[in-house]
Amino acid sequence: MVVTVNGERAEIGSARIPELLAELGYEGGFLAVAVNREIVRRARWAEVEVTEGDEIEIVTPRQGG
Repeated sequence: MVVTVNGERAEIGSARIPELLAELGYEGGFLAVAVNREIVRRARWAEVEVTEGDEIEIVTPRQGG
């Protein structure tokens, strides 16, 4: 299916957030995810189904110097 991830079109095979993150190569515990502009709590990641056309934002912390 085709979705938008962080502003870019992406073709994915995952239907749930944990699988999507693994498919896209996101690792670690410090992530925030929003689907269609709604933040999804980590406790609900496995419940939320990603569907065709969804807009997904994945935010990770960065440290500058």
